[in-house]
Amino acid sequence: MMEKKRKLIGSLDQGTSSTRFLLVDAETGHIVSSSQKEHQQYFPEPGWVEHDANEIWTRCKECITETMQQNSGVNSIDEIVSIGITNQRETCILWDKETGIPVCNAIVWNCARTSSIVKEYQDNKLCGDKDALREKTGLPVSTYFSATKMVWMLRNVAGVRERAERGELCFGTIDSWLIWKLTEGKYHVTDITNAARTLICNIHSLQWDPQLLEIFDIPKALLLPKIEPSIGGDFGTVTGCQPLNGVPIGAVLGDQHAALFGQVCFNVGEAKATFGTGAFLMMNTGKLRSSTQGLLTTPFYQRKGEKPVYALEGAVAVAGSLIQWLRDNLELGKSAVEIAQLASTVNDANGLVIVPAFNGLFAPYWREDARGVFCGLTFFHTKAHMARAALDAAAFQSMDVFNAMVLDSGVPLSEVKVDGGMTANDDLLQFLADVTNTNVSRPQYLETTALGVAYAAGLSSGIYKSLQEIKQLYHTDRIFKSKMDSEERAMLKKNWDKAVDKSLGWVEGI
Repeated sequence: MMEKKRKLIGSLDQGTSSTRFLLVDAETGHIVSSSQKEHQQYFPEPGWVEHDANEIWTRCKECITETMQQNSGVNSIDEIVSIGITNQRETCILWDKETGIPVCNAIVWNCARTSSIVKEYQDNKLCGDKDALREKTGLPVSTYFSATKMVWMLRNVAGVRERAERGELCFGTIDSWLIWKLTEGKYHVTDITNAARTLICNIHSLQWDPQLLEIFDIPKALLLPKIEPSIGGDFGTVTGCQPLNGVPIGAVLGDQHAALFGQVCFNVGEAKATFGTGAFLMMNTGKLRSSTQGLLTTPFYQRKGEKPVYALEGAVAVAGSLIQWLRDNLELGKSAVEIAQLASTVNDANGLVIVPAFNGLFAPYWREDARGVFCGLTFFHTKAHMARAALDAAAFQSMDVFNAMVLDSGVPLSEVKVDGGMTANDDLLQFLADVTNTNVSRPQYLETTALGVAYAAGLSSGIYKSLQEIKQLYHTDRIFKSKMDSEERAMLKKNWDKAVDKSLGWVEGI
């Protein structure tokens, strides 16, 4: 009797600090093999953040090769039915359409170099209103999104505007860059979740908007990627990475959308929080819903031939990167694990509050002029209290977004699902449950971003017939419930609000 051939789905997860490729057993949803590699972070000036796009591509190939090699059970490429791609959003690249060579390093989503451009557009083109484009884009005008990064490259990299006007250059977010490389330049595409984070995509039509392109003075000859549905869109077949050649690309989702999908938040009102470099809360709203509380309206996903599903999102710029800063700049420990252990040696931060507004504050404040502060310091405090306050900062910032989400949606959140590397820390999740007064649910697998786009690729290829079938693959590890009384919660929120106020207005002229 012939042994039943298993079906595998590949997931390429390109994040802010590292790249991962994994193979998922479609029947069980279990990860059968994976590889992860970090890439270099470049900080050429204060507030600037860059990546080398070619290095990212190299790390992708290395992860794919290692994952295939370590999994001796993969006897044939035929076992891999499809792959999905998920990626850091907003980070953008311009490259030569013939040579594939980038014109400069990629400008990363959390780079603040475009603060002056944001102010210029607000003052001169948007009547001082950072929300002037919200109705069309779902977004405020901010350094966070791709359009101002494009403007910077067109203005500041020698010869780039002229080359763009001659039609020699391609623009893309990381997903577009990887698809271009995987298909050897045959496909220049993106999906709706990534396109909608650029400030030049209409949130209603989910197409590039001529008026927005004109506002940001984007050359008409610049080659923008074709926008496809996230699941089942035409993303091509791999031809440029030998271990995967011949495998179709079945789905593309921005990282936070993939995490919401991996957390199986398929019902309206279900929400997740991802804690990585930053922290990102997202709620399935079904239909398009505008925000009045500083949140972002964004597509969740779209299956080919169906209407898009929308979400509300709150983005926090600094979460895990604060732990990295304590490790690398203040040398409080040799690893994130050491810092977490240090934090666990004290019961609480004893009144110390850190607002990590290194490059400003994102949701719900959207203040480019904010900078990081330590508040409440005394002679009693030690490095252990600093480590604990850093963990607390991730929870406090999420609390702000959580409260805004409840006000915007009108849905009282009784549970939030969490994922990302930081959520291995029980102290963080207990404090999050305490300050939000809600249940915090951690899944069995923390790699929900990578799993989410794998599930989406499986849906695209027909392995999964329904969202309900995917839900059966999800398993909860632990639920954290609030142990804090309302008086203590109110006091902590009051102190946090005071510290946020102290962080504002540090940079003049933006």
